[in-house]
Amino acid sequence: MGNVILGLLMLGPQTLYSLNKQFEQGISLFYRASYGSLQSALKSLLAKGRVTFVEGIEGGRNKKTYSITDAGRDAFDAWMRGPVTGGDLEVAALSKLFFLGLVDDHAARADVLDDIVAATRRELEAIEGFSAEIDAFDVPGEYRRVFRYRRATLDYGLMAHRTGLEWFAALAEEERRRGSRG
Repeated sequence: MGNVILGLLMLGPQTLYSLNKQFEQGISLFYRASYGSLQSALKSLLAKGRVTFVEGIEGGRNKKTYSITDAGRDAFDAWMRGPVTGGDLEVAALSKLFFLGLVDDHAARADVLDDIVAATRRELEAIEGFSAEIDAFDVPGEYRRVFRYRRATLDYGLMAHRTGLEWFAALAEEERRRGSRG
């Protein structure tokens, strides 16, 4: 979550309230965050020197406005250009995609997309392997109805990964073409 917050702060200073609103109004489509988890992530970013804040009073209430530091920019850039990590590939990939416009050049953006493609391919291969193992099972008759829908869930995952792989690969290729046109 810290990297997503850093990405939002790359666009300009934000209050906790405005960060929460941005999550609610768009980012929550792929990344859920509570107000408390945002507070906790901001505290961690402050402790690491990646964000700073100024305190003021607005409407009789204390208000902290957070800004990204140079260390925060460096950490954000390292995250964007680094390998996709975490247990949820879709959240990691879409988080990077959401902020890809903050990466400064076509080649670097294509590299980020290529890494997402590679991670998606690895995960798809693992799911395909699992699928083959599942298909080798002899399912007893009394479990076939239940198994049918569990297998359908796996089929959905296969389809989603194949579609994502194709889509990200096409986007990476488009980014490379744009870069070659200068």
